[in-house]
Amino acid sequence: MIVHHVLFWLKADTTEDQKQAFRKGLESLQSIGVAKAFHVGTPAAIERAVVDITYTFSLTLFFEDLAAHDVYQVHPLHKAFLDEFRVYFEKVVIYDAE
Repeated sequence: MIVHHVLFWLKADTTEDQKQAFRKGLESLQSIGVAKAFHVGTPAAIERAVVDITYTFSLTLFFEDLAAHDVYQVHPLHKAFLDEFRVYFEKVVIYDAE
């Protein structure tokens, strides 16, 4: 099992319409179909010193194996998402775990 967790920090001047489009873009990645589980989220209203709530969106995918992860990474929909939406984020952090 591979867990792919991506945190996006959108630029401060990103409009609400752009944020909605970004979220829809993230949600469209589910149609790639290789993830066993898929979740798009925003920071939870949990106030603890060890919880980072500075990001704008979170994308978490669970893959059966590294081969499924690799299919996702090169899929045309994933590449199209990056091409269209990378202009909106100022920072991205990815955590992959097995």
